[in-house]
Amino acid sequence: METSNKISVYIIAYNEEEKIADAINSVLWADEIIVADSHSQDKTAEIAATMGARIVQIPFRGFGDLRNQAIRNCNYPWIFSLDSDERCTLEVRDEILTIINGPAAHDIYFVSRKNFFMGKWIKHSGFYPNYRQPQLFKNGAMTYKQDLVHEGFVPKTDKPIGYLTSAIWQFPFKNFDEIIGKAKRYSSLGAERIAAQGQRSGLFCSLMHATWIFFQHLILKRGIFDGRAGFVIAFGNFEGTYYKYMKVVEINSAWQPPPSPPIQRPKTEDRS
Repeated sequence: METSNKISVYIIAYNEEEKIADAINSVLWADEIIVADSHSQDKTAEIAATMGARIVQIPFRGFGDLRNQAIRNCNYPWIFSLDSDERCTLEVRDEILTIINGPAAHDIYFVSRKNFFMGKWIKHSGFYPNYRQPQLFKNGAMTYKQDLVHEGFVPKTDKPIGYLTSAIWQFPFKNFDEIIGKAKRYSSLGAERIAAQGQRSGLFCSLMHATWIFFQHLILKRGIFDGRAGFVIAFGNFEGTYYKYMKVVEINSAWQPPPSPPIQRPKTEDRS
């Protein structure tokens, strides 16, 4: 059977029971859907299985390793990568099908993301057009670097990288609790990565990095034109960056509390 135009979709997930169904629904046109689950504690895997996805349990050792293992479980010549908070659109579906059913000019493609946050489509703030890494590629054309977070990629082809003209949707934060939760998780992973590279930090360094990120998102990336949503995005990046570099200080310092010897009741003289 001819399989050269078949495509696998993998979706990485962890405790995404509120998002996984919509993500899968947006790629039901694919030839197979793999959910790379890192042992979710909610109903993520159960929901995905009832929708026909194949569940692969992968212990989380960083996003680079997670994605590489997800690729190894894809059976078809083309792969489309989707996160649980992303949705494929009709336009992207049609563009992908045109590419894989013809003589593709590229082996690897970036796909733009259009972000919806605080009730509106974000047009600035570095959120549109927004690329994380190539999301459409031939099986074997690339691998991911073994980074804990913000994983890079390594092309395995001589062809230049292409770009889709249409955009998928992303819903990066359900609410403010999720902003805080992601800042906590990603700052910890980022700090481990920085510390492993031998870098050091301090209070002033942390504040300067965070301030620069805030300025980038609000001014240089024109987040100010996204109104209050743009400010929240900039401030969220400020907070996550500040704690990331302060966590580097914590890792390098390895602070320990002073010893606490046993304290007993003092002995008294026998006056009998």
